[in-house]
Amino acid sequence: MKQHEPDFLALEYVTITKDPRTGLVVAIGGTEQAAGILQHSGGFLSGARTYHRLPHGLPFEQQRLKATTAAHALLAAGHSVHLDPALNMLTTPDGDRDAALRYLGHLAERVAASENSSQVAEVLTEVAAPVNGLLPLTREVVVRAGFAARALEGTPTGGALDPIDRLGDIAHSMSQAAQVILHARDHAARAPQKAPVPPPSTPQPPASRRR
Repeated sequence: MKQHEPDFLALEYVTITKDPRTGLVVAIGGTEQAAGILQHSGGFLSGARTYHRLPHGLPFEQQRLKATTAAHALLAAGHSVHLDPALNMLTTPDGDRDAALRYLGHLAERVAASENSSQVAEVLTEVAAPVNGLLPLTREVVVRAGFAARALEGTPTGGALDPIDRLGDIAHSMSQAAQVILHARDHAARAPQKAPVPPPSTPQPPASRRR
């Protein structure tokens, strides 16, 4: 029996963002109930049938406050909301760093809890995937840092490589390390999986004889 894709009502999803063309903070989508929440909790004005906006001329911090308040009121009422991170007053300057540290800790926990080599291979993919892997992204940071530092300091006077020039060697080593990790990933993914060991059976008492 052929399965059909489910239908989703896109207008029930509310996106709160800042329009780059007009500079207005707008809320796009949503039901009539969502419209009421936007107006009463965030001070949004009805711009048209499909969007609401904050008043002109609000300071940026007021825009963030009203957008954040409206978003959390919508979430509390059960609506699906995407709030532009630039408008979220609850984000902190260290939020991205904390999220990255949590992600690395989560990967370590996944490895520790792995029950087969395929699960280990999945984590190694997260580390060394060519485009979005942690190691290639870190290598990109090192390469850019080397170029930026050299542009700011200029060409060294001595003949030997200085620490900034050695960043290129480090970046090359990171690329080689990523390849080694990917080979290990492939090996782990192809490894035969051990069958789970069944728990020991509990002895059953002998059935009583009928009299």
